[in-house]
Amino acid sequence: MTIAPNVREQVRQRANFACEFCGVTEVDTGGLLTIDHFQPKTRGGGDGLENLVYSCPRCNQYKLDCWPSSDKDLALWNPRLEPAALHFLELDDGIVHSLTIVGSFTIKRLRLNRRPLVAYRLRRKQRTEKIRLLTHYRELVELLEQLNRQMSGLMEEQQELLKEQRELLRLILNRSR
Repeated sequence: MTIAPNVREQVRQRANFACEFCGVTEVDTGGLLTIDHFQPKTRGGGDGLENLVYSCPRCNQYKLDCWPSSDKDLALWNPRLEPAALHFLELDDGIVHSLTIVGSFTIKRLRLNRRPLVAYRLRRKQRTEKIRLLTHYRELVELLEQLNRQMSGLMEEQQELLKEQRELLRLILNRSR
């Protein structure tokens, strides 16, 4: 495949360095992913940006040269044209559930519920939840520190008021004698 390096980089960046089908990132795989022709070149697809998809090796392998031969054939979901949420719902157990016929066909063809991918989604959810909780705890700690500073300020004010009150009481007692 002869895709110019600048086009390859545009595809990577546009995909946020992740497989546009399953979401696995370069960091997760430990290397670059592949550039896939959504409409295979063997089926009339070109090298234009609109036809290039960043794909992990597995999704690319399972997709092969999938392309409908007629209007009656099912088509894969095109991540360049539609958001995943139109066709898929990720369940709490990491399984991807189809919302449409296109989603169902894509899940089966790309094996989007393969065990390692489901485990990946669960780890990603857990990591996201940990980050959310850590962020929440940091905010709570900051609020507690702010509250502690306010309480310290109030204690100082109260001590000053008590001193003034003692002085007033002393003055009143001295006058009444």
